[in-house]
Amino acid sequence: MSCRARRGLLIVDAKTPAVLVLPGPVAKDAVAGLCAEVRAMLAGGTAGTVVCDVAGIGPPGLAAVDLLARLEVTARRAGGRIRLRDPDPALLALLRFVGLRLQMEGEAEEREPALGVEEEVEPGQPAV
Repeated sequence: MSCRARRGLLIVDAKTPAVLVLPGPVAKDAVAGLCAEVRAMLAGGTAGTVVCDVAGIGPPGLAAVDLLARLEVTARRAGGRIRLRDPDPALLALLRFVGLRLQMEGEAEEREPALGVEEEVEPGQPAV
């Protein structure tokens, strides 16, 4: 039995990202378990993003901000990111106020510029 090589692009099925539904009011003792869950989701799947459903997170406060910051740091250390689903407008305002920029589901992903690339070069000057 022989197998013919295919021509053209390979078809790859897109993996849906892992979804973590965050519970109601955030308890301090639950943070470590949620971070471990994000770490396991990123280690077990091929997707580099965990979608955090924050619709039921409760009243927006510093405990919610702390949890989301810790989840983002955990995901980054594992080589991924988190993306928020269904955030409350008050939570978004609080995240912006404290300077925590997280991706929202449905938004285009922001990428950092490549290292060592100059954005402007004077005419006649070599690019470094």
